[in-house]
Amino acid sequence: MQNLFENAMAQLDKVAKLKNFEKEFIEALRHPDRDIRISIPVTLDDGSLKIFEGYRIEWNNALGPYKGGIRYHPLTDINEIKALAFLMMIKCAVTGIPMGGGKGGITVKPKNLSKGELERLSRGWVQKLVDNLGPYKDVPAPDVNTTPEIMSWMVDEYEKLTGEKSGACFTGKPLDRGGSEGRGPATGLGGYYVFHALRPHLAEDGLPQNCKVIVQGFGNVGSNVAEIFSAHGHIVMAVSDSKGGIYNENGLDIKKLIEYKKATGSLSGFEGAKDITNVELLETPCDLLIPAAFENVITEQNAPKLRAKAIMELANGPITPEADEILFKAGIPVIPDILANSGGVTVSYFEWDQNLKGEHWSEEEVNKKLKVILDDSSKKVYEKARELNTNLRNGAFILALERIKEKT
Repeated sequence: MQNLFENAMAQLDKVAKLKNFEKEFIEALRHPDRDIRISIPVTLDDGSLKIFEGYRIEWNNALGPYKGGIRYHPLTDINEIKALAFLMMIKCAVTGIPMGGGKGGITVKPKNLSKGELERLSRGWVQKLVDNLGPYKDVPAPDVNTTPEIMSWMVDEYEKLTGEKSGACFTGKPLDRGGSEGRGPATGLGGYYVFHALRPHLAEDGLPQNCKVIVQGFGNVGSNVAEIFSAHGHIVMAVSDSKGGIYNENGLDIKKLIEYKKATGSLSGFEGAKDITNVELLETPCDLLIPAAFENVITEQNAPKLRAKAIMELANGPITPEADEILFKAGIPVIPDILANSGGVTVSYFEWDQNLKGEHWSEEEVNKKLKVILDDSSKKVYEKARELNTNLRNGAFILALERIKEKT
């Protein structure tokens, strides 16, 4: 199976042929501007010194400063990080926000560190990368195992080193440090806005007023989108996490389920629902399937077995290129990740914008601005796909590349 980076490069090559972009332009986009590796010395609580490996990948700033998360994980895969930086560049261009792509982090298991050690490590990452960071250079954000508190430590360190006080050097900060209202549910809410905008075009026989929805993944994004769809009258029949899923054809009470999982740590045993596997969940008939967990979960092996009328990707790269072709030929439209899950980076951009202007917008203002951008982006992606008689993913990629090319 191809890794996420190989999938992204295959997609780039495919759309380059569809639109006949210049070879030099496409070749340049296959490589990051910078692939930075750093060593971070940290004095542990017992007085010993440990060296951690950190990294930052910056991918094309034609539209604006690099933007992307920082992850703390012991099994960091450089191909995954490269792919996510590349896809962030595309995602920003799809939504038309003035930022490029970035991704970074530290090879570490944060649970093995005390709070003090974690803070020293986080500040060390900034110390080593300070010359590359800044509101108009590279604006990181939280990702896997990083939090608003970690962002506040990083902002504080950056301000100490540079004297820059806008707070716009990092996003995903706590509200009292210049964070944005509405950031938590932004990815799930953005997905709902995109779905609503594209709904009239999604299935030949149409989708019912109250869609039957299945969500794979019940972390922050998956639980949020399940709750949002449920609140808008849709029937969330099944959800799953890494351990397995649950199903009720009449719909699950998502608010109660969120509390149940907090209390028990599991979905299994939820009242009125039967346990199912992740394999069974993906192949259950529904109006809308939302993969919101891992990459490469829908492949050429299981794609022919899917019985969804439409699919919306909230995870990064959950469908392989081979499966994409199968679904397109089967008439199952896919709302691609680079559009569907762009609500998070859009609200991060709002935070950056607020910080630079010295403003603080209400959650209502944030959501209103988010809807305007995603409605417009969805319309343009659909029009581009229809113009070229291709799928929504290709339409989104081509829209992004045209915008980058215009500023290159």
